[in-house]
Amino acid sequence: MEQVTRRKAFGVMASAGTGVALANMLTSGSALGEVGRSETPSPAPAGGGAFGGKHQPKPLPFNPSQLTGLSSHLIQSHWENNYGGAVKALNAIEVKLGSVLRDKDLAPYMYADLKREQLLRIGSVVLHELYFENLGGDGKPAGDIAAALTSWFSDVGTWDTEFRKIANGLAGGSGWVVLGYNAHLKQLTNSWAWDHAHNAAGATPLLVMDMYEHAYHMDYGAAAAKYIDAFMANVNWDIVNERYAVAVKGCGDVR
Repeated sequence: MEQVTRRKAFGVMASAGTGVALANMLTSGSALGEVGRSETPSPAPAGGGAFGGKHQPKPLPFNPSQLTGLSSHLIQSHWENNYGGAVKALNAIEVKLGSVLRDKDLAPYMYADLKREQLLRIGSVVLHELYFENLGGDGKPAGDIAAALTSWFSDVGTWDTEFRKIANGLAGGSGWVVLGYNAHLKQLTNSWAWDHAHNAAGATPLLVMDMYEHAYHMDYGAAAAKYIDAFMANVNWDIVNERYAVAVKGCGDVR
């Protein structure tokens, strides 16, 4: 039975770019501790919903053919392949975690690597769902969130300038731009996240923008600025207002 060292495991993961390589190693039974697996029956999988792998993709909350500047083909592909793929990966990782949890021969660092992949897939699923949910509007800030943006950024235009500048800074690469309400600081902030696991501590996402190339390349190629314009023109500010009201109420802020 082949022994797999920590260095070898990380090398395989790096070449694959995702946790799929690690999951395959675990499935094949070669991802063992430093001394290998004894010839004993596999432990029973852990029970409970945490290891169920039962997540289902949420349907698009709008008609993709009615967006301005974002094609139906782009939105459908993004929803099915990128978001849908994240849901499938999260399910697979949850099931795998349950199947190896009680395996005494599995090195803890290997389990921790799976937990890191779970963190990334959770982030991808959540952020994609928030992203699609905050599309389908007219792009015009209004209501309490507009007043709050004015309060924290002097005016909506200043907030818009910063949000777009962060987005353009991620162009050609990957990441997310997030307007959030920070329950600890009790203020609105714009944040960047270069992968699915980075978010400002204490912040509840109110407006989420996907800056991975898959979100725009089909329509705009490398012209990310045009995608940013199109995204902003389709923001559903009613949803952003609802999220803001829940976030403020949840932390007891009366502003």
